Amino acid sequence: MQIADKYNPQETEQKWYDFWLENKFFHSTPDNRPPYTIVIPPPNVTGILHMGHMLNNTIQDVLVRRARMQGFNACWVPGTDHASIATEAKVVAKLKSEGINKSDITREEFLKHAWDWTDKYGGTILEQLKKLGCSCDWDRTRFTLEDKMSQQVIKSFVDLYNKGLIYRGYRMVNWDPEAKTNISDEEVIFKEQNGKLYFLKYKIEGSEDFLSVATTRPETIFGDTAVCINPNDERYAHLKGKNVIVPIVDRIIPIIEDDYVDIEFGTGALKITPAHDVNDYEIGQKHNLQMIDALDDDGNLNDYGLHYAGKNRFDVRKQIAKELEEKDLLLKAEDYMNKVGTSERTGAVIEPKVSVQWFLKMSEIAKPALDVVMDDEVKFYPEKFKNTYKHWMENIRDWNISRQLWWGQQIPAYYYGDGENDFVVAENIEDAVKLAQEKTSNFQLQASDLKQDQDALDTWFSSWLWPMSVFDGLNEPENKDINYYYPTSDLVTGPDIIFFWVARMIMAGLEFRGKVPFKNVYFTGIVRDKQRRKMSKQLGNSPDPIDLIEKYGADGVRVGSLLSAPAGNDLLFDEDLMLQGRNFATKIWNAFRLINMWNHEDKPLNDSDKQSIEWFDNKLNKTIVEINDQFEKFRISDALHLIYKLIWDDFCGWYLEAIKPNFGEGISKEVYTKTIYFFEELMKLLHPFMPFLTEELWQAISERSTDEALVIAQQKKADAFSENIIKNFETSEELISGVRNYRQTKGISPREAVEVFTNATEFPNEAVVRKLANVSEIHFGTKTDKPSFTFLVGSAEISIPLSENLDLAEEKAKTEEELKYLKGFLISVDKKLSNEKFVANAKPEIVEVERKKQKDAQDKIALLEEKLKTL
Repeated sequence: MQIADKYNPQETEQKWYDFWLENKFFHSTPDNRPPYTIVIPPPNVTGILHMGHMLNNTIQDVLVRRARMQGFNACWVPGTDHASIATEAKVVAKLKSEGINKSDITREEFLKHAWDWTDKYGGTILEQLKKLGCSCDWDRTRFTLEDKMSQQVIKSFVDLYNKGLIYRGYRMVNWDPEAKTNISDEEVIFKEQNGKLYFLKYKIEGSEDFLSVATTRPETIFGDTAVCINPNDERYAHLKGKNVIVPIVDRIIPIIEDDYVDIEFGTGALKITPAHDVNDYEIGQKHNLQMIDALDDDGNLNDYGLHYAGKNRFDVRKQIAKELEEKDLLLKAEDYMNKVGTSERTGAVIEPKVSVQWFLKMSEIAKPALDVVMDDEVKFYPEKFKNTYKHWMENIRDWNISRQLWWGQQIPAYYYGDGENDFVVAENIEDAVKLAQEKTSNFQLQASDLKQDQDALDTWFSSWLWPMSVFDGLNEPENKDINYYYPTSDLVTGPDIIFFWVARMIMAGLEFRGKVPFKNVYFTGIVRDKQRRKMSKQLGNSPDPIDLIEKYGADGVRVGSLLSAPAGNDLLFDEDLMLQGRNFATKIWNAFRLINMWNHEDKPLNDSDKQSIEWFDNKLNKTIVEINDQFEKFRISDALHLIYKLIWDDFCGWYLEAIKPNFGEGISKEVYTKTIYFFEELMKLLHPFMPFLTEELWQAISERSTDEALVIAQQKKADAFSENIIKNFETSEELISGVRNYRQTKGISPREAVEVFTNATEFPNEAVVRKLANVSEIHFGTKTDKPSFTFLVGSAEISIPLSENLDLAEEKAKTEEELKYLKGFLISVDKKLSNEKFVANAKPEIVEVERKKQKDAQDKIALLEEKLKTL
């Protein structure tokens, strides 16, 4: 059969991906096989592939392809997330560039623009995943805002509301002035920023005295409604029950007492602005303080800000400090490092804001979701994330599920009056009318009398249903797909969304189906650059995965990513790893070309062939057991390393060398058949990691029908193997390497045969040793009197008489130098082992390592001293 000199990924990848798609190899329908299900962590609909996506989806594809080849009915459901804040921000920016303000158009008009944007840019990332080789069931692609998905979100809201788990409340929230919506606590990123601590004068009412109050946000004084002191602070005992005057504002506010105030911080007097600080809000509620909101939704001062009305909060901070100084109301300003909350989505500084929002009670549904993880009904890999999960679940707050956005599922609450409880919750307007009529006893109410809540639901409120909603599990709770594929098998995601998504999916699964949504969660690490910085567009340190695929091939990139991606630990990206992946592909390609070039002859197996085949057959079976074990532990990188070594070192480095025919000769047909069998089994093991290369070679081996494609071939199950046979061959490898080392260090040609003397009585795989080491004679149980190159293989001494052309004086000097080093090394090991504290306190395995070092050094010293006698 003809095969190109070089592997060309660009010619190969699209060809085989199209072949897989045309033959529906990725498509799954329920049958009598056990299911293996993964749902993709849905990327933002308008997003593009980045390095984190590439790592995460490569791991998922490895798991899915392997499951498919192990007889499971593998189903990988793809899809995208509507990403309310991110997508709406992009659409708003686009409209602004066209001279259109969101506030000037209707919701329906805005949504038309948003859908146009989604239709234009949505799905790009899914097409990019195809370039990576992802074997998703594309017929099942879902979008969190499509009709059937939205129906399930609304249905879940109504169900939870009717159970008393969803409520509407007036609470302090995290307001993003750029996105003009509130965000959850988990979406607030705290960053250290250099700022100032301002010490303001709050004059005592009816006195020229003043109280010094420290603040980092002087622009919020317009919302001050009290100054608080600690009741145990003797410095201010004389001020209890008095009032102060807010600087510039001239509002008279009370001095109140609360032990929340830290006597040691600042001046020990705290200005209370209930509408603009979470802790102040709590104190305001406790002391029944007035609430004055001095900022608008854009983060500008409103009419309460007097002459600063309409100005940005940060501009006001600078200007008001100057005014305070001019009016002798500023004592001083000190440099201060402050932790500032910022929006994960827009980067804007968060403004605490009190508003009416919708909340989901979490404590009741969190408890069972905590138990299933602690009891390993859902297993985390690595297990260390259980502690992170436990801490969050035990300190969980109610989930603020409403967002002041239009792009998303509109909250199904319908208002029929202005009262606090003048609303009903229903799946549609028809049901809402009936409920409103019953609630008010006004059966004249019509749809036109009701007004739906303008807010949208948090995007995570749709994605927490993902493992169920992709199978229409809430619309049709007993449909065949949900009953077959749910619970799903494995989830692959990042630890950064353990709260946003993982925990919430577990809660939703238990709440709506009484079952966990998945059995295992594999947490990938974060992709970082060599300086350990997280990859980002801002830093410019993130390569385009598509560019890498074009340069190194999808297989090279997949292998390069996974070679250094241990579960839960960050991956330090190095483009050299991609090169290593490509070189691995080249090595495999060349190995097949070599096998393909050999002539097959009708001749019996020689001893070297028999020994090599027997060894590799056992080595293959043992490695399959080890690979399966690594997959069981979700050590995907370690599994790849095992396959890599099996192919590169064992198959290419030893097996092919051992069976390679002499120049001008062919190999036995039996050897060829066995070698092709081995190669095919290796391609099956490697296929989940390198799908394109392996399918190309699989199809090149022989003519195959569509049903015989590698993508659906069954991986070999491990047969029994002999550890002794494997160990014996490793001993032979040591001997061969020792002889090769002699040749290399002494400049002896590989073509020059050597004699070997040993105190051993026999050596396993003698035929392989003779062939690969070019040994003319092995003298067992004897020593040579000639000057020799000596080394140990296990406990056996191996001696090779030195070539007569060698400079014996130089050889003696080298041996003495090596002996001197070993004696020094032995002294340091002896010293360590004679230290009773070390032996008593070190781990037994560490002590054992040191004892082995001691024994090896002693044996080598004895060997070199013996050698010196002959020189």
